[in-house]
Amino acid sequence: MNRHEIPEKTFLALAAGGGGEEALDLLRKAQYSKRLLLLRGVRDAAPRETASAYDLLARIQETDPGAVETVLRYPTVGEWARRTLLVLTGREHGRANPAELAALAAAAAVRARRPCTIDVPSRDGAIVLPSLGRAFVRTPAARVAVDRSGARIGDLALPRDLHTDAPGWQAVRRLDDELLLDDHDPDRMPGGTALPGRLTPSELAHWRTTLTDARRILRAHHEAVAEEISGALTVLTPLVPPAQGQSSATPKHAFGNIGLSTPPDALFFAVTLAHEVAHTKLTGLLDVVPLTRPDDGGRYYAPWRADPRPVSGLLQGAYAHLAIAAFWRTQRRHETGDSALRAHTDFARWRTATDLIVRTLAATGGLTPEGERFVGEMSNTLRPWLAEPVPSEALARAEQAAGAHLAAWRATHGAPPALQGL
Repeated sequence: MNRHEIPEKTFLALAAGGGGEEALDLLRKAQYSKRLLLLRGVRDAAPRETASAYDLLARIQETDPGAVETVLRYPTVGEWARRTLLVLTGREHGRANPAELAALAAAAAVRARRPCTIDVPSRDGAIVLPSLGRAFVRTPAARVAVDRSGARIGDLALPRDLHTDAPGWQAVRRLDDELLLDDHDPDRMPGGTALPGRLTPSELAHWRTTLTDARRILRAHHEAVAEEISGALTVLTPLVPPAQGQSSATPKHAFGNIGLSTPPDALFFAVTLAHEVAHTKLTGLLDVVPLTRPDDGGRYYAPWRADPRPVSGLLQGAYAHLAIAAFWRTQRRHETGDSALRAHTDFARWRTATDLIVRTLAATGGLTPEGERFVGEMSNTLRPWLAEPVPSEALARAEQAAGAHLAAWRATHGAPPALQGL
């Protein structure tokens, strides 16, 4: 397998907050290679439990490589393969069943309409076919049978449109032509607060309508970001909302998936997509180019978190908030009234906050040489923004919000490290 590298021009474009399709193509290829290596590792660590499923995947790949690639690229497969391999090799404790590789082979066979039968272990009382959906069963395993007329799980005939619910079948449903909504795969949001139940039809309709409106905003005023979202994100996972406000997250080992609580409006949805696609790009880049040194235990103030953060967390937050500041920098020109005031306020707050953390990162000694160059390019993007005029009321509100956050942080954690100058 070829070694993946990021050309200088692309690296600097990513660091500046962009990258475009060229960068995403490289990151997607690296992620697919990572996925293949993880699956090969699972097979080698548990050959008896995985041999038949792995061989079926290989046979399907010969005749329908697209079906196999679609399944293996599905975000939850990356988390499953990583966790399973780490447990099998004793590097992590937890649950792992390598025989679940059969679910991947079954999903590929269903997609390719490859005639076969394969027994798939159940997970949480269901047969889960990654990228497609699940069927509840009362047995430890069930047989998936595929022929030219369709597919069955035990006695259940799967619907022709596998992304639509049917009696006995809960689909991974479509939000639009580009994004799927996964509200049931067990690996959809590891360590996060995934919504435990499925969206109702009316809730799903709200997500679809709001996404359509968010894409309209992005395509009208943030074309480059819209293209990156289309190139990087494939799955959305609903999250449990916090006590106040909304939440979003990007799982580290499920490239292409992001989580968010129910979007209240299109503008929130649009800026959240811009925010999380930045996390997705950086997470993919970090698998190819290390930007931070091993954690030395240092913890720092981040203006968007209640807890002290390590250098790696600071970098993720700064890069994502560079994207948020960029969004509001543009969007404030297209808003009026209270919405314009909010946009100016958010631009003012997050440009200043991101600049603080970029300077913090440069002073920590926790970056690799590549990380120093990356952060330096982030600073080059930010520097002219700091001089851009903002209405006085928006500036005052931004400063008030920043001061209140810092005061609350001090009350809990004491003064930030001296190098942050706060």
